[in-house]
Amino acid sequence: MVKQRVRKWLKNGTTKLDRILIGKKEFVIISNNCWGAEIYKRLNREYNTPFVGLFLFGPDYVKLVENFDYYLSLPLKFTTTSQWGNSPMNYPIGKLDDIEIHFMHYASNEDAEVKWTRRLSRMNKIKDKSKYYFKICDRDLATVDLIKRFHETPFANKISMGINPVDSEGHITIAETNDNVSVPDGLVLYDISFKYVDIFKWIKTGKITNNRYSGFKYSARVS
Repeated sequence: MVKQRVRKWLKNGTTKLDRILIGKKEFVIISNNCWGAEIYKRLNREYNTPFVGLFLFGPDYVKLVENFDYYLSLPLKFTTTSQWGNSPMNYPIGKLDDIEIHFMHYASNEDAEVKWTRRLSRMNKIKDKSKYYFKICDRDLATVDLIKRFHETPFANKISMGINPVDSEGHITIAETNDNVSVPDGLVLYDISFKYVDIFKWIKTGKITNNRYSGFKYSARVS
């Protein structure tokens, strides 16, 4: 009980500090999986990104970032099959031209489309791409070569995470693995991230750094 109270107190305290740090700064998180949604939850921000409760396979995500304005201008359509697996999926699969969006936390096509459209509308109100923050990790067929392509895109704020090194200042090599194949899933990776980078300083300044405060947050959240 004492440990639980201490952890709750630490979490509440660090959350308040993060909200003070970010203040009213505008930002948009474009993540390949659920990692990004956790940032909005911690800051108690309204989702102004459609990339919530879903994931993209690595080749599709990199293609989307490379042609971002084109793909995000397209109407969302749905399919019952995926090019990335023969097994039927028990969740909606959206399509923007030739890329797939896997709405794994949505019950129906209608639910996915309504929320995608509403959040996309909020995102489109922020025209300045310097306020957009892109994240990829090595899950779901995101190879080292794809991560390199991701870092070659012209956007200023990019971060990648994987179990293998990549020659980029924006890449973080993660020790924790999912069966030695990739980093863990987005929710777990979000917590682990604090061991390696101060996520909220990255959003505030664009700089990828770490400090004692960042590691302290990791300890408070997952110990």
